[in-house]
Amino acid sequence: MELKKPAILVVDMLNDFVTGPLGGPFATAIVEPTAQLLAAAREKGVPVIFCNDAHIKDIDRELALWGDHAIVGTPGAEVIPELGLCDADYVVPKRRYSGFFQTNLDILLRELGVETVVITGLHCHMCCRHTSADAYCLGYDVVAAKECLNSFTPEQYEGGLAYLKECYGADAYTNEELIAAF
Repeated sequence: MELKKPAILVVDMLNDFVTGPLGGPFATAIVEPTAQLLAAAREKGVPVIFCNDAHIKDIDRELALWGDHAIVGTPGAEVIPELGLCDADYVVPKRRYSGFFQTNLDILLRELGVETVVITGLHCHMCCRHTSADAYCLGYDVVAAKECLNSFTPEQYEGGLAYLKECYGADAYTNEELIAAF
C-alpha cells in the first residue's frame, strides 16, 4: 500500500461524542488506537487535522435531530484529552456532518500538498461518510483507518466501511499497515 502525501482527518472525537450524550463503549473503544495512530503520524510528519462539530445553540439544524451537542465554547465541544491535541495539529470547526461543508478544510489540505485523507473518528456511517464523500468529490484519495472508526452499532460501522469502499474506493487498513505506509 502506498499513501500519497497523506493527512489524518479526525472526525468528532470530542467529549460529547466519546463520553457525553452521543458517546458510549463504541466510542471509547477507538480512543487508544486513534491516539497510537496520531502519535505515529506526528512522528512521521503526517498532518493531523481535527474536524470538529462546533454548533451554535438553538440555530444549527443537526441539533433538532441529535439534541444539544458540541456547542461552541462548552467542554463537550473540546477534543478528548487522550488524543493529545498539540500546536502542530490543525482544527477545522464544522456545523454540518461533512468536514468540508463551508469550512476551510479543502484549502488547508491543498496548501499542505495532501493527496490522501485517512479517515478516523465518529460516526463511520454519518460524519465520516459525508466527509469522505466530499473528499472523494474534491479529488482526494480516501483511506479508512478501520481500528479508529466506529458507529453506534456494529451494523452501522460495517455498513459505513462497505459504503466507503463501494462508493469512494476507500480501502480499510489497520494501524500497523497505515503506520508502515507513512
